[in-house]
Amino acid sequence: MGRKAGMTQIFTADGLAVPATVVSVTGGNIVTAVRTMETDGYSAVQVGFGECKEKALNKPELGHLKKSGAPPLRTLVEFRLKEDAPEGFEPGQAIDCSTAFEVGEMVDVAGTSIGKGFQGTIKRWNHKRGLMTHGSKSKRQHGSIGSSATPARVLPGLRMAGRMGGERVKIRGLEVLAIEAELGALVLKGSIPGKVGNVVEITKAKVVGKNC
Repeated sequence: MGRKAGMTQIFTADGLAVPATVVSVTGGNIVTAVRTMETDGYSAVQVGFGECKEKALNKPELGHLKKSGAPPLRTLVEFRLKEDAPEGFEPGQAIDCSTAFEVGEMVDVAGTSIGKGFQGTIKRWNHKRGLMTHGSKSKRQHGSIGSSATPARVLPGLRMAGRMGGERVKIRGLEVLAIEAELGALVLKGSIPGKVGNVVEITKAKVVGKNC
């Protein structure tokens, strides 16, 4: 896991400006629990991120972290594994970004997108606006939402105004441009979900070559 630090650009040898996002991975990435098929019914590794003060957590959370030998961490996330028994992971182990990823490798980044609040259909669904002439009553309005006598109701799934953003989004197939182990940062090609300061989850790409 990491925290979005901001965006920049990197110039290649050909003179191209490549957009890049810097992700800070300092302040955690410690294994807090290992789930196995025998004990939990599934295989996963729980990782903690974001060191904080003890007063920011409750007693059950502090007890769970102390049992695994980890300091107070604000965010706990489980990463599912295909193997029945995870190997190479132990509670209290710190995960280093320089060993977990390589330059040129493709990764998937998941996080919470920026909330836009309550928005109309033009911004939310890219609808076309109406006439902007004098007397027009459909400049940015949605328009009719119902049908005639058949079926005489609003069909489910109709695109209307509502809350936009603020939901979990995953960007697939981002290239690792650089790994700054001394600074504890990853440089990824393109943009990632959320605003500066948001916590994101970085995993190896499941589908290489497809970006969505």
